[in-house]
Amino acid sequence: MYSILIIEDDKAIRDELAVLLESLGYRAVVLNKFENVVEDIKGLSYNLILLDINLPNHNGFDICRKIRETNNVPIIFVTSRNSEQDELKSIITGGSDFITKPYNKYILLEKIKRKLKESNPTNYKEIVVRDVTLDLHLSLIRYKDYEVELTRNEFRIMYYLFLNAGNDISKEKFMEDLWNDKFYIDENILCVNINRVRKKLEDIGLHNFIKTVRGRGYRI
Repeated sequence: MYSILIIEDDKAIRDELAVLLESLGYRAVVLNKFENVVEDIKGLSYNLILLDINLPNHNGFDICRKIRETNNVPIIFVTSRNSEQDELKSIITGGSDFITKPYNKYILLEKIKRKLKESNPTNYKEIVVRDVTLDLHLSLIRYKDYEVELTRNEFRIMYYLFLNAGNDISKEKFMEDLWNDKFYIDENILCVNINRVRKKLEDIGLHNFIKTVRGRGYRI
């Protein structure tokens, strides 16, 4: 199930989007506070963002730019601002697409569908995060001129981290999602495998690539 994060301060529009998405099998993740958007979404899991431009305390363009520093998730601007300058700025700041309000729900849903398909890592042979490559076919981590092989457990953990790059992933979330995927793992196995991967990454010059976020889990 794809999760879609809605960053929209108009409650009526926010609720409408959530109902529409969930009626079609998506999981709607709704943000209700807008004081520290970039920090607040770090602990959330999502595959695409619907982002308004005019938000309390913040500008959607600035939020998009900050998210892009660590995360390549598709971002579709859904906004009442409809000038060519706004659309151009959405591209410059890292937006994936742009649709104006009042939006045609069928056009919006098609844009969502296409962006999710384009960003689906199963359509690619590799995922790249900050010059570090995870080879999906050979189960390798590559960095500069070096590479290291991963065991099955290590690969599954790194694949999950790469899919959620920039987000904090709790131990509970790891175990819940990997368990649901019929991959047995408990907290001890998780910690052992993460420590092994860290050692392998250090051997090829990658230090502190997997960060431990106290009280929240892990992040790359």
